[in-house]
Amino acid sequence: MENKTVLEMRNIHKSFPGVRALQAVDFTLEEGEIHALMGENGAGKSTLIKVLTGVYTKDEGQIFVKGIDHEVTIHSPKEAQEVGISTVYQEITLCPNLTVAENMFIGRSAKVFQDWKTMNAEADRILQSLDIPAKATQQLASCSIAIQQMVAIARAVDMDCKVLILDEPTSSLDEQEVAKLFGLMRDLKKKGVGIIFVTHFLDQVYEVCDKITVLRDGKLVGQYVIEELPRVQLVSKMLGKELDDLSDIKSEAATYETKEGDLPVFEAEGLVSNAGIKPFDFHINKGEVNGFTGLLGSGRSECVRAIFGADRVLGGTVKKNGKVVKINKPIDAMKNGIAYLPEDRKVDGIVGDLSVRENIILALQVMKGFFKPFTKAQANQFAEEYIKLLGIKTASADTPIKSLSGGNQQKCILARWLLTHPEYLILDEPTRGIDIGTKIDIQKLVLKLASEGMSVTFISSETDEMLRTCSRLVVMRDRKVVGELSGDELTQSMIMSTIAGGK
Repeated sequence: MENKTVLEMRNIHKSFPGVRALQAVDFTLEEGEIHALMGENGAGKSTLIKVLTGVYTKDEGQIFVKGIDHEVTIHSPKEAQEVGISTVYQEITLCPNLTVAENMFIGRSAKVFQDWKTMNAEADRILQSLDIPAKATQQLASCSIAIQQMVAIARAVDMDCKVLILDEPTSSLDEQEVAKLFGLMRDLKKKGVGIIFVTHFLDQVYEVCDKITVLRDGKLVGQYVIEELPRVQLVSKMLGKELDDLSDIKSEAATYETKEGDLPVFEAEGLVSNAGIKPFDFHINKGEVNGFTGLLGSGRSECVRAIFGADRVLGGTVKKNGKVVKINKPIDAMKNGIAYLPEDRKVDGIVGDLSVRENIILALQVMKGFFKPFTKAQANQFAEEYIKLLGIKTASADTPIKSLSGGNQQKCILARWLLTHPEYLILDEPTRGIDIGTKIDIQKLVLKLASEGMSVTFISSETDEMLRTCSRLVVMRDRKVVGELSGDELTQSMIMSTIAGGK
């Protein structure tokens, strides 16, 4: 290890049954450096952090920490702390009912707790040295989320921390709180702490970081000095699409013949929810397929959840066919002809212990009311119709949905919403984790529905898929809309440069 190197990970491998999560990954961190760890979902960031902090045991490779003259083996987060590696997670893991000082010293020497005056004085000294606006004796619950994050960082830094890992620390902070956190990070940098910053926010990376390491599909893409990696190149490395290799793929979405004077089926102005997205405007026409695109964490899903009322709507005007409507919760959206297939089918989609039939009729039953149940014959008719229409592979309509493949589960959820005959269908990652044949089936179905007059919003992490299905794309970055592309602009390079530069 070089003199300034505080952490070195060499040739790290980690596999799980059927998955090679990390393959020959190297990572180097210097003291007094803020180093971004970047990559899309499934790139290996979390696995690398968990190997470093002892949550997972590496299969192969070496870890070296400054001040220890041999390779270290870390079996637990406690052992990580003992060699000077501390982590502050996105979800704050402190005790809100205790004081700031108690949170800073809990789990440490019992002697400290026997002398409350000394403990509070020491906590105040640490807080002041890091310029954290909190008092040792105040209850943690009375502090803002940003201050709670800072207290967690103060606790970590005070434990002889050489390496500080910040895992998505800004995801629930507003701009002023982010600025305070960055001030603290810069102070720690001056004190020689090496900081690993895991985030999806490009603007924040370029504001506060010195270097970037990019992972993709469990492999190291490269380590870069921030000034030498333009944003558009960072985006291309994360997505695995080099600009020179990109072809101008034109949208093949079927077009519905709109009539003169037709109003948008759905439009929103200044829509904002409690999920942290900036107010946005949006519209979709009859028979149109459009989409939200951007890197993971850009706000794609939050936008459609606001449209459907799945998150609490805080402001904005919504119109359906030109008339103002109130959509405060999903049932309001459903009654206005909007359907939503959520991003996570396991958590928000299927009801695993119910049958295929029961899952398919669920949304229509909600709209009708549970006190007016469908007859068995009606339910069977609906289920059989959509099992046939979508080619759902199941032994029968009575089969528990949890025993179906991921692709067939997804088709069942799609059947659930098509059964409500929506005017506007929102599909969030409808093809994630399913086989290529089913992906093509769903893409073809989307184009067919649009040609028959249904409006569809389609979201996918795979930009090729978006270009094949969408005629217009709303581009997101850092939870705000930064551009809109259509026609000849619908190319990989335009999407990536818009994500990177905002225009």
